Amino acid sequence: MFAGSATTAPSDAAPGRREILVAAPRGYCAGVDRAVACVVKALEIFGAPVYVRGQIVHNTHVVARLAEMGAVFVQDLSEVPRGSRIVFSAHGVSPQVRQQAAERDLSTIDATCPLVTKVHKEAVRFAQEGYGIVLIGHAGHEEVEGTAGQAPDQIRVVGSARDVDQLTENDAQKLVWLSQTTLSVDETAQTVNHLRARFPDLVDPPSDDICYATQNRQSAVKLIAPRCDVVIVVGSGNSSNSVRLVEVARGAGAGAAYLVDGAGQIDPVWLADAQTVGLTSGASVPEDLVDDAVTHLMELGFTGVTEVTAATETLAFALPRDLRAAGRGTSSSVDL
Repeated sequence: MFAGSATTAPSDAAPGRREILVAAPRGYCAGVDRAVACVVKALEIFGAPVYVRGQIVHNTHVVARLAEMGAVFVQDLSEVPRGSRIVFSAHGVSPQVRQQAAERDLSTIDATCPLVTKVHKEAVRFAQEGYGIVLIGHAGHEEVEGTAGQAPDQIRVVGSARDVDQLTENDAQKLVWLSQTTLSVDETAQTVNHLRARFPDLVDPPSDDICYATQNRQSAVKLIAPRCDVVIVVGSGNSSNSVRLVEVARGAGAGAAYLVDGAGQIDPVWLADAQTVGLTSGASVPEDLVDDAVTHLMELGFTGVTEVTAATETLAFALPRDLRAAGRGTSSSVDL
């Protein structure tokens, strides 16, 4: 539906022409696609209800659509009848949650993003080697709770460079840092620099914990933001990577940036004096919500639509092995 594409930021819109710059990549990442597919496939194979711990991904529209199909979302496993089937969300869970599931005889389907699982394995390995672990992330976020639960006695959570000052010298022995996968790349680097200033022997993780999709979406926003009077990010308020995109857009030079759950939340007042508006979406947002936003913006007088591409993504994750085995002979298409 887009009129054109560019690998770098295009020139300013022609005088009088109100233009939409759509960032790419945007929307579903491989981990989100896999997690949503896990729930859809489980419903297809086993029938409703299929219980899901927490939101499978942080998007209100996806959760609502899955609920209409028969998924039941719960906050605690005590809400799940004994012997039922439970899906763990893309954000991952702690060993304690897995133990609780076993005690309730629940059949589990693990939809944890493989990139989150990688961080879990790093936490376990470093803990076994006697390291103290600084986990950079947002306290209370499901992913952070799941990662911290891998080694609760050895992990300290810090949310920003300011929190680093609360660490004591006792934390300096064999210290390594890990991070939530959906953070701002730039802010995380600042926190790490502050950590290293206090603890010069700080050890880095073997590979970057911030996932490829988060980094690509932030890079795409940095391409369009300097050209935009306003940037609109489609995503839910509890989506860490969506909130970070708003922050990145503002930091990269956008006149203003707003987070909306859908096109209906776009306030025309934001756009009254705008000639160029940027548009992107968080990693758990279906593409049809972006299409709706484009349509709405065109109704508000924006006529040119240009896609600005920062990277091309081809990564895909297979469904969990037990779900693939149970689903032999069933269809594999997922469209939410």
